[in-house]
Amino acid sequence: MIRVVKIGGRAQQAASLIPALAAAWRAAPGALVVVHGGGDEVTAVQRTLGRDPQFVDGRRVTTDDDIAILRMTLSGLVNKRLVAALVAGGVPAVGISGEDAAVLSAEPIDAATMGRAGEPAQSNVKLVRHLLQGGFLPVISPLARDARSAAGDALNVNGDDAAAAIAAALGAAELLLIADVPGVLESGNVIVTLDADRMRRLIGAGTVTSGMIAKLEASHRALMAGVPSVRVGDLEAVADAGRGTRIVAAAAPQTFTSVLA
Repeated sequence: MIRVVKIGGRAQQAASLIPALAAAWRAAPGALVVVHGGGDEVTAVQRTLGRDPQFVDGRRVTTDDDIAILRMTLSGLVNKRLVAALVAGGVPAVGISGEDAAVLSAEPIDAATMGRAGEPAQSNVKLVRHLLQGGFLPVISPLARDARSAAGDALNVNGDDAAAAIAAALGAAELLLIADVPGVLESGNVIVTLDADRMRRLIGAGTVTSGMIAKLEASHRALMAGVPSVRVGDLEAVADAGRGTRIVAAAAPQTFTSVLA
């Protein structure tokens, strides 16, 4: 049963990242797919070049000029560094982007507001399956081909959205979105289970903001697309199936656990 794990934020710099992914791979070789972000590094490059990064609900506003930065940073630097670390840790990792073999095709979210930021329209996972069947761990950066472009232009897709689309297309048993916190928090506690109605209330109340909004929206899309288990958690959730916040279709009776549990 395939698991899709999306790594982002400070987790990508954590010393425990490679051991956690390596252990997950050894526990189920041929059944793990990693999707990564790298927003902090993209932001750093943008600022070095004198650009001012802009975000809407956790998604990056992307100009035509920014696409080259994203390709260079995400599909180049971040992807290959992660692959190199995994290979050094004994994992047969192969790095690709969503542009390769049209793993991800996307359409602009709102060109007037978001520029070349896109949302997944289709995921062709033939290459991903081929890698898994060959005994390789696919490590995917969230750039996508523009489904409306005949010239092969790219769109920037939020990593959580990319992971949700790939998980749905693979018929994955689980999508795990790694965050910098142990789950979705309310009053300092991790919400164990979260349905769509409560999700909307938390967003409306300002309890959930920025990048976590993108994670919850992507989680809900994955759930609605048939992924049976969707969680948001920290790196420890890779090994601990009970850790984090589980996104569900309907409210569950137990709603909270201590952050320290």
